[in-house]
Amino acid sequence: MKGKVYFIGAGPGDPELITVRGARIIGQADVIIYTGSLVSAEVVRDRREECRLYDSSSMALPEITALMRDAAAGGKTVARVHTGDPSIYGALREQLHALEKEGVEYEIVPGVSSFVAAAAALKKEYTLPGVSQAVILARREGRTPVPAGQDLGALAVHGASMAIFLSVHMIEETVRELLRGYSGDTPAAVVQRASWPDEKIVTGTLGDIAAKVKEEDIDKTALILVGDFLGDNFTPSRLYDPGFTHGYREGNR
Repeated sequence: MKGKVYFIGAGPGDPELITVRGARIIGQADVIIYTGSLVSAEVVRDRREECRLYDSSSMALPEITALMRDAAAGGKTVARVHTGDPSIYGALREQLHALEKEGVEYEIVPGVSSFVAAAAALKKEYTLPGVSQAVILARREGRTPVPAGQDLGALAVHGASMAIFLSVHMIEETVRELLRGYSGDTPAAVVQRASWPDEKIVTGTLGDIAAKVKEEDIDKTALILVGDFLGDNFTPSRLYDPGFTHGYREGNR
């Protein structure tokens, strides 16, 4: 009997933000492989006593995929636990490709991404009517390049709400690129370790956010959020307008 691999989004940090389904699979798994440098140990605490636990922080792709392949071949249930949601900067596709080549069955269980946890921490909504109806998830070029036309400066010209991953260690360079599209007084925020007990929030504008982040010594595990959605000017939604008619409510005449 062949086993199965489940790629599970563990959520942004708080162990209560994993999905019920993800937690259930972790509790039933024979083998758990998790990124210990990013995923809270509390997420995998309620595993079976006989479950084998591996921290992938120091493992390379061939080692991880061989471990999953061999466990599945032995009829085991494998929980491959990723931080946030594995579809966003999760180094997921190469793992799926390796398992497909080996004929290993797998499934993906989505999770709560840090970009939505950051908005929750700030008590903000990315898609404010009259302000922005688009959200851009991006990163600055580092050791991983970005395709032509997808650099931050090119994306900034749209004026959309933006959540920038994996770039806070280059905050000054990131701001310079963003200023090609946004103005210096555009609201900005940095949320480090959203939903963790040691969560840290820095707010300001593109004109001063870099200095504030440097002062707080934030250089990793943080998101940069930019856009007028962080401000207080917006148009109320039509959804709950008394005069707005839809399939479930007749508007006032």
